[in-house]
Amino acid sequence: MSGTSSEVLLPAATSAPPSASLTAAEPKSRKARERRRALGRNLRHAVLAVGLLGGCLAAVLALRPQPVPVDTARAVRGPLVVAVEEDGITRVKDRFLVSAPVTGSLARLSLEPGDAVNAGDALAEIAPATSPLLDERTRAEAEARLGAALSSLGQARAQVSRAKVAKELAEQELARSRQLGQSGSISSQAVEQAEFALKMRTEEVASAEFGAKVAEEEVRVARVSLGRGGLGAPDRHVDVLAPVSGRILRVHQKSAGVVQASAPLLEVGDPAALEVVVDLLTTDAVHVLPGTPVVIRGWGGDHDVAGRVRRVEPSAFTRPSALGVDEQRVNVVVALIDPYERWSALADGYRVEARIVLWQSARVLKVPQGAVFRRGDGWAVFQVGDASVRLTPVTLGHRGETEVEIESGLKEGAVVAVHPGDRVKDGVRVETR
Repeated sequence: MSGTSSEVLLPAATSAPPSASLTAAEPKSRKARERRRALGRNLRHAVLAVGLLGGCLAAVLALRPQPVPVDTARAVRGPLVVAVEEDGITRVKDRFLVSAPVTGSLARLSLEPGDAVNAGDALAEIAPATSPLLDERTRAEAEARLGAALSSLGQARAQVSRAKVAKELAEQELARSRQLGQSGSISSQAVEQAEFALKMRTEEVASAEFGAKVAEEEVRVARVSLGRGGLGAPDRHVDVLAPVSGRILRVHQKSAGVVQASAPLLEVGDPAALEVVVDLLTTDAVHVLPGTPVVIRGWGGDHDVAGRVRRVEPSAFTRPSALGVDEQRVNVVVALIDPYERWSALADGYRVEARIVLWQSARVLKVPQGAVFRRGDGWAVFQVGDASVRLTPVTLGHRGETEVEIESGLKEGAVVAVHPGDRVKDGVRVETR
């Protein structure tokens, strides 16, 4: 019995029942699970906090004003030129327009533009014009006038013959009266009457001869109206002479034909005596004075040509602009002062670009024109500091083509914003592009 009990009790002493071991391990696993849950909650809270912090930081950065990019330039000292640029046309200074002195038939001109002529040379020949064609009625009337003139001429010649016969008779009567007077047969008064009769017959002959000449001229006029002679020598003509020595600039009438008196024939001048005519707006011309320097460019040569204003014409004219707006303009005449060899390729009527220098200085404080803007009644700039801009009033002087003179308000070396735009305000943060 005891042996059997030992065998039965031995296994119970060496191993615990299964339910007892589970009961002992359960509290440990529960604590581990709770620790894991607590760690997960803490991790989630930490991630959530980091996310919230990052979102807040991103919102702050997004709502924070960004620097405005701007272009900048420095106020520097240097040369500044104030000028007006306009197109101009070259022209011969002393141009002579040769016109027809009389109405007649012009012979074909042999001269060409560019030919040299001397003062007094014959430029053209004008011969008398031929008679115009007559219609039937006009010709019949002219023939009738010619017939009447011929009849008047015959009548006048008959009167001349009758007056001469009467004069011969009076001469014979005077000779007889003088013989009788010498013999005492008639009185001296009768001799005087005979002398008076001779004088009267002599005057009648002269009057009849004058009447015959008038009749002859009337016949000539009638024949000329019919084109039947009386036109003079066929080689009779009028020479048109050159007024000065120079060259032919332009030929207005080349072919032969009938020209009226004062009709333009050709132009004569000296191409070496050129000037430039520039038409300016009257608002610019009021600043131009005689002697103002001018630079001629854009004429086709590889160098500029120097000139000076010779005259500002006293009368302006109206000319539409490229946009169709009427503008008041005035001609400014520029004399070329460079030697002829530098611009000998220029000729009459060439287009050039003229730059009229109104003012210039070798050393002024200047900034780009895009940096200044209107503020009230004055001008201002945005001066760039370390990280922001400051609105700075300035006083302007002369305005050049791309730069403007600063009289006060800025110091040399100051940095200003160029074309700042609407986003740039006083105190705004900026960054240089």
